[in-house]
Amino acid sequence: MMRWNNSLCALAVLLVLFGCTTGVSGSYRLPTRVRLVCCEQVSRMPIPRNIELIGYKHQNALAPCVEAVIFYSKTEKFCSDPAARWIQRRKQDLKEYKD
Repeated sequence: MMRWNNSLCALAVLLVLFGCTTGVSGSYRLPTRVRLVCCEQVSRMPIPRNIELIGYKHQNALAPCVEAVIFYSKTEKFCSDPAARWIQRRKQDLKEYKD
């Protein structure tokens, strides 16, 4: 009988402790994950002329991102090497997006 009471008391203490810890953690929200969206590699190949570009943005190198010029069309993004010879010509008359 004594053993039964000890087990019951231990179970009651565990339930109270569990209730206290879940009550505290219930009001705490873990941070949400934000996916990193950047150019991790670039191309030196020119973007085909038949793709209508609407703007561009410079991206600084901050790992895992690399230095890039990101060109935007209505549906796609293109990661281009800023040292490529064609970049300056293609940037003409395009809107530059700032962060």
